Amino acid sequence: MKELIVVVGAGYIGQAIARRVGTGKHLLLANLTEQASAEAAETLANAGFEVSAMAVDISSRSSVQSLVDKAASLGAITGLVHAAGVSPSQAPIETILKVDLYGTALLLELFGNMMERGGSGVVISSQSGHRLPALTPEQDRLLATTPTEDLLQLEMLQPGQVTDTLHAYQLSKRGNSLRVMAEAVRWGQRGARINTISPGIIITPLARDELNGPRGAGYRRMIETCAVGRAGTPDEVGNVAALLMGPDGGFITGSDFLMDGGVTAAYRFGELAPQ
Repeated sequence: MKELIVVVGAGYIGQAIARRVGTGKHLLLANLTEQASAEAAETLANAGFEVSAMAVDISSRSSVQSLVDKAASLGAITGLVHAAGVSPSQAPIETILKVDLYGTALLLELFGNMMERGGSGVVISSQSGHRLPALTPEQDRLLATTPTEDLLQLEMLQPGQVTDTLHAYQLSKRGNSLRVMAEAVRWGQRGARINTISPGIIITPLARDELNGPRGAGYRRMIETCAVGRAGTPDEVGNVAALLMGPDGGFITGSDFLMDGGVTAAYRFGELAPQ
């Protein structure tokens, strides 16, 4: 049976990773809509990849389970790329938590039950999770290990505790890296690995919208003051993902890789640090 890699959120970053890790394997691409999935599949099929496509709503257990079932029918699941999500400018607090936090936990749970020995996965998180102030050890543990269906009931995630959409996003992305660390233990029992990448500003259509939106000035300042003085590209994220998912990354699991051009460093020790 052919090896299968599932790409959830097959936009610019998801496709860049798929190009790096999908050669000789079957790719199952899943976006929120059938049209977006089909368009991504056509792009990669035209580039010579073997591709299938379907729609998935990662905030729905039944929808994710259908994706798992479809994947299992196509091949031996040896890879998961999770690059789906919503940004602080795209959705209200409730949706951000349901998609970015719960949805990630759901994918890790259900695909973790099916991953083949030697398989690997990568979750695209965000630099934003690194700028959230430290949580308590108990809060870290709860975000990492609370059963998926109980996750959104945590006290720290209730109305009044989450102040705005950016706070919801930061909590979700911090939760993603913590969740992956905990899931790495469970995936390891199957002989599989899972890691997160926390990119900074990566130029995609979404990033361009953000740069021209209400948060645009802040985004441009981050780019201008970071150590490398530019935004990143999807291919650069693909390079890191290829390392983590391939044999050269065989000793890496449960880790989070911050790749933001030095933005977080500038927030802590440079021009962006609070005065």
